[in-house]
Amino acid sequence: MPRLFGRLLVFGLASAVLMGEVEAASAGQLDSARDRTVTFARDLAPIIFDHCGICHRPNGSAPFSLLTFPAARQRATLIAAVTKSRLMPPWKSEPGYGEFIGHRPLSDAEIGVVQRWLADGAPEGDPRDLPTPPQWTEEWQLGRPDLVVTLSQPYVLPPDGSDVSRVFVLPLPVDTMRYVRGLEFRPGNQKVVHHANIRIDRTPASRQLDDQDPAPGYEGLLSHSAVYPDGHFLGWTPGQVAPWLPKGLAWRLAPGTDLVLEVHMKPSGKAEVVEPSIGLYFSSDPPERTPAMLRLGRQSIDIAAGEKDYAITDSFVLPVDVEVQAVQPHAQHVYRYVTPFVLPKGTTVAVRYTYDNSSDNPRNPQQPPKRALWGQWSRDEMGDLWIQVLTRDDRDLQILNAAYRPKATAEEIVGYESMIRQDPSRIQLHDDVALLYLDLGRAGEAAAHLEASARLQPESAAAHFNFGTALTVAGRLDEAIDQYRQALRIRPDYGLAHNNLGNVLLGRGSPGEALQHFREALRLDPSNAEAHYNAGSVLRSRGDLSEAAGQFRRALQLKPDWIPALASLAWLLATAPDAALRDANQAIRFAEQAADLTGRQDASALDVLAAAYAAAGQFDRAVAVSQSALEMKPDATLAAAIRRRQELYRQHKAYVSPALQGALREQHSRVLGVNGTPGCFV
Repeated sequence: MPRLFGRLLVFGLASAVLMGEVEAASAGQLDSARDRTVTFARDLAPIIFDHCGICHRPNGSAPFSLLTFPAARQRATLIAAVTKSRLMPPWKSEPGYGEFIGHRPLSDAEIGVVQRWLADGAPEGDPRDLPTPPQWTEEWQLGRPDLVVTLSQPYVLPPDGSDVSRVFVLPLPVDTMRYVRGLEFRPGNQKVVHHANIRIDRTPASRQLDDQDPAPGYEGLLSHSAVYPDGHFLGWTPGQVAPWLPKGLAWRLAPGTDLVLEVHMKPSGKAEVVEPSIGLYFSSDPPERTPAMLRLGRQSIDIAAGEKDYAITDSFVLPVDVEVQAVQPHAQHVYRYVTPFVLPKGTTVAVRYTYDNSSDNPRNPQQPPKRALWGQWSRDEMGDLWIQVLTRDDRDLQILNAAYRPKATAEEIVGYESMIRQDPSRIQLHDDVALLYLDLGRAGEAAAHLEASARLQPESAAAHFNFGTALTVAGRLDEAIDQYRQALRIRPDYGLAHNNLGNVLLGRGSPGEALQHFREALRLDPSNAEAHYNAGSVLRSRGDLSEAAGQFRRALQLKPDWIPALASLAWLLATAPDAALRDANQAIRFAEQAADLTGRQDASALDVLAAAYAAAGQFDRAVAVSQSALEMKPDATLAAAIRRRQELYRQHKAYVSPALQGALREQHSRVLGVNGTPGCFV
């Protein structure tokens, strides 16, 4: 099977695999220079202006300018060495693996000119031969942005010490869905900003971490909720301006979203003001396709001091055909292909990183060498390669994400557990890894970490709520009740805790007390869709069908595509004992929506749809849909109920529920997960 390989040098200890291509050199320029003395004005300046000046200019990201003869002459030996080795200009992909947008390497002929200039004594030549120096605008390179955001106050980088990695959170003032086709990052101080990773957070979690630090931003880990948007890389390295996204590949920016900037800075010896800003460019067209991002790498890195050839490898077998759009190694450029290429289903994509932690490595940041572990701090090591791909259609995208996500989550757990062993008192680590365990359905391990978090902050209502939520998912309901009650002791107006406590009490057979907590949750927060749904479930079981229908409708106003509420309301409208409450047409509309959202692959959703068709007198359709539900091979209890109803449809009779108590609620909760939903995890 084909494998995805390449090579680059990575900041720190590592070298790794990547792809790239260097343009074939023309010998003409070198041949003409061989017959005469090579001078700065005539021969070298055009190369420097074209390839080096974007960084090596006044106020550029490089530490010195090379645009004048005295500046270049002073560093002639250095220029010749770094261009001959292709360390500069900084483009780290190996030749022969594809052409990338923005890749303009020095040709062999141009490198030869630099070598001859040094050999000839690095002369200036006739100043009249000097071409006009380029003019770089200090304005936005992509044009005037539609939205510019920056820090509310600048950050001051201390003059000394090790590298600083700081996270800044920028609220985005958008009040409607926007589609982003371009993003430009301005570091605010190119002299000290080494690189930046940019993500979005649709929750308040990152903002809360920022608020806890009195200085701008915070030093620490990215929140688990800070993610790349819609399968897109967002980042910056010196000299890089991200190109426009291809047509149809804009990413969605929803109201209430924050930009999260992880900025890596290097002290300069004096205090430096850093004030990064970001320009966003919107499109009127929504995205036509959504990419996926595959991350390969290991979070178990543990390199002994002095180890010269440490290696990590990772791989993934593609479950569908994909088209590779771009790749990004950690802390480097986004390498976007000029011509994307297809990898067929069954292809193994693989990465291999090697690390030199010996004293022989001049790039080793620790001299003498020290043990290096994986981590998210500037002192730690990482080894990731991100690959952006497009699938043939949305169904293939779902298949790809379903196959890849558990692998990525399991690797993240390895990294978090490693960091927790180093610092077991760090609350955020316990909370984040618990979310990962819940994603994998490992509620017991999630509960263990949230118990540790609650021990570390015993007077935190949120910590007890989170612990209770994990206990609920793990089925440890009595313990969950105790944690929710502790959360409410600390914070009586905690609406989410009232909702979840009500859920557990309902499961424990106390619907009256449960309804009291649901009503209190709604008094505190009328926008709590889960509480509306849960209150509706209790009211339905008590026979208060009209009020139950109202609660289900309110839940759907808040969450229009919520399958449990759709199915429950459709069932009530189709099968209510009171004919005045039945509405077959609405039942069909809600039931079809629920069935479509499940891909018509959920037996319970199809059972609801069949009942709705029968209520409308469409008995042949009801029989066919109920048969499709049976072909899903549901459990014996549900299958028997579907068969009984199907027999009624064959007799041209609709199903009318004699009572809407426990059996129906149990059926829906078991198959659709509508009862006992744990609410929000905070």
